[in-house]
Amino acid sequence: MTSREKEILELLKKNPQISQQELADILGITRSSAAVHITNLMKKGYILGKGYLLKAQDYVVVIGGANIDIHGFPKIKLIPRDSNPGNIKTSPGGVGRNIAENLSKLGVAVKLLSALGEDLHGENLLKECKKSGIDMDHCYFSKDFPTSTYLCILDHNGDMFAAIADMKIQEKISVEYIREKAHIIDHASVAILDTNLPEDTLTYLLQHFHSTDFFLDPVSTTKAEKVKDKIGLFHTIKPNRMEAEILSGASIRSEADLKTAAIYFFSKGVKRVFITLGEDGLYCGEPSEQYLLQSPKVSPVNATGAGDAFMAALAYCHTQQMSLKDTAHFATAASIVALSHEDTIHPLMSIDTVQKKLRELNL
Repeated sequence: MTSREKEILELLKKNPQISQQELADILGITRSSAAVHITNLMKKGYILGKGYLLKAQDYVVVIGGANIDIHGFPKIKLIPRDSNPGNIKTSPGGVGRNIAENLSKLGVAVKLLSALGEDLHGENLLKECKKSGIDMDHCYFSKDFPTSTYLCILDHNGDMFAAIADMKIQEKISVEYIREKAHIIDHASVAILDTNLPEDTLTYLLQHFHSTDFFLDPVSTTKAEKVKDKIGLFHTIKPNRMEAEILSGASIRSEADLKTAAIYFFSKGVKRVFITLGEDGLYCGEPSEQYLLQSPKVSPVNATGAGDAFMAALAYCHTQQMSLKDTAHFATAASIVALSHEDTIHPLMSIDTVQKKLRELNL
């Protein structure tokens, strides 16, 4: 869907009886252009008939962390235990929130279930997320806990050197809260979970929503332990090498080991596996096929947002029913787009930008 078509759909939701001339006047286009956009929306199935009867919009729900991110960028090689000259940048972050923003930039309707404090950071996050097109209407707001904060120091290569996360408020994403939002999860085309969630919340989600396709971002080796015995309840998982070792119990030192780990996941019930290997590429598979995708050579500006872009792309591809190979290539290209900007979320992330990168990389 184009950005203009999205604008027209929003206007039709507010006033299904609006005329094409009124649409044209509001958008500053000709009536004939408005008619063409309406016709295209009907062909794509978003408008079902006369009177602008709208199809219920498919959406992805992301359940996970929303933070304020503080990143430190050294100007020279980082010296441990010393004051380093550099730049400091504050921006919206959090694994779940970052995935949600990438999805929105890829044209996917997305709802975020997260917890924010009733403080300045929370107000800023809410405003920025809404500006990015994320539906924040179902978040939990707490007077007792501050909004999550993530402090990260990068090295001179743009890789994370050390980080501290204050995420106590995520405990408010409780089983009770999830019960209240059951209708949101039930009707989602995909539900993406990150392991910042409390373990009992993760367990409840996986055991009570059997018609939902769950995607997993393990976040870290420590947090991956929360879902080790529930891994078969996920449709798609995206661990890195170390997280895959924790989840499968296998030592991964070769392509044969990667295949062994993938087969373990399939035996448990996982439908698709994407093991990210950094510079060594990506091992991806489903029960009928698996292969190793070599990583193109790139010079990262900031590596912290690549995984979030990759996960968002996986969900986008799932909504488009793309093949394993096409999904792997698209998600890889999306992660490389993310790597190329100092912001965690590339401001120009879009389907067109990813497709352009695919052509550049000859994927």
